[in-house]
Amino acid sequence: MSEYRIEKDSMGEVEVPATALWGAQTQRAINNFPVSGQPMPAAFIDAVVRIKRAAAEANKSLDLLDEIHRSAIVAACDSLLAGDHPDQFPIDRYQTGSGTSTNMNVNEVIAQLARQNGHEVNPNDHVNMSQSSNDVIPTAIHLSAVTQAYQQLLPALTHLQGVLYEREGLFKDQVKTGRTHLMDAMPVTLGQELRTWREQLHSAEKRIEQACEELLAIPQGGTAVGTGVNAHKLFAERFVAALSEHTGYHFRSLGHKFVAQSAVDAPVAMSAQLRGVAIVLAKIANDLRWMNSGPIHGLAEISLPALQPGSSIMPGKVNPVIPESVAMVSAQVMGLDSAVAIAGQSGNFQLNVMLPLVGANLLDMMALLASASNVLADKAIRGFTANTDTLDAAVGKNPVLVTALNPEIGYALSAEIAKEAYRTGRPIIDVAQERCDLNRIQLEALLDPLKLTHGGLN
Repeated sequence: MSEYRIEKDSMGEVEVPATALWGAQTQRAINNFPVSGQPMPAAFIDAVVRIKRAAAEANKSLDLLDEIHRSAIVAACDSLLAGDHPDQFPIDRYQTGSGTSTNMNVNEVIAQLARQNGHEVNPNDHVNMSQSSNDVIPTAIHLSAVTQAYQQLLPALTHLQGVLYEREGLFKDQVKTGRTHLMDAMPVTLGQELRTWREQLHSAEKRIEQACEELLAIPQGGTAVGTGVNAHKLFAERFVAALSEHTGYHFRSLGHKFVAQSAVDAPVAMSAQLRGVAIVLAKIANDLRWMNSGPIHGLAEISLPALQPGSSIMPGKVNPVIPESVAMVSAQVMGLDSAVAIAGQSGNFQLNVMLPLVGANLLDMMALLASASNVLADKAIRGFTANTDTLDAAVGKNPVLVTALNPEIGYALSAEIAKEAYRTGRPIIDVAQERCDLNRIQLEALLDPLKLTHGGLN
């Protein structure tokens, strides 16, 4: 038996591997784009398949597609969505800017699966009915991003917030030295620091949800240039109904479909919010690294779980490997966001021509952020311990506590007391007792570190 078969398209004949489900147009793309070896993410292919399924349902409801073809297409789509034939979508993500190659890859595989089941289905005339790559691929970007956000990223962010909430309660009364400009400042609690991270993540999570809401408006039905040529006037309405029912998300038809075909503003907005999550994770990772630094000549405020040897030459060294990993993820996500921003300005007239890049990057960013959030929660934050003696000793020696005396003795005298405490290394309370009229009991009340973490005047 030959290892190849001959397939034909509008440009002529092409050799296709005998066992492949794809056809001539997919094979041409495989031949044309040996660029990165990275195909479009599986979640993106799933989104295109769901679009084909919803389109078949919409076309049948409009009497444009008969029941035989509808059921054949739906059955093929359901097989792919169940995880069958994942190796049949090999086209490189750095392909034609419209994503036509991926659209036709899905069309051809669905048609071939239908033929194997005894139904003659055409990839263009039936599977791609009422559609163009120019509305399918932008819709797939929206659909895949919303799906992955709700199924992967948002649950991971919720999990991380939950772990932080547990730990902040444990450390709500553990006082430590606050720092501004990396210099000693007024005291805070470790619980307050953890809550700060949690509140940042909560805000980032809400911004992701807002970006998802914008992505629920899809351009399917705009076909080639946004006008809806070759699509029934009710196709878009029927399509969003079918897609919403199938996915459980409340998609709506974009009123002026040109907007999401000639531009990718909503995906760019989502990318920016993903960058925002990366920035929050980087802040958390860097704070953890500083707090864990030492253990002798560093802050040594906490001890992160010891997960692996830290050096091939220095015995006993243990490094903050999880925060380092998260910091690298954050850097990568910020870089991918920059690429999406550049892609966003690459629309010419009625079509953006970097659609596959945008779709792939959004999904890569979400996958990285979700994994990093789970790892950070489970392998760093859940298991770190507070070095209580170190924290308490540092707070007690902190001359900045004198700030609490400003309302009682004035800024100038407080500054003199602080400088003397710095110079002599003596506790601030002892110097203050010698230099001002407040007695020991008053000073102890004013300089109580835990009370100072709650702010306000007594």
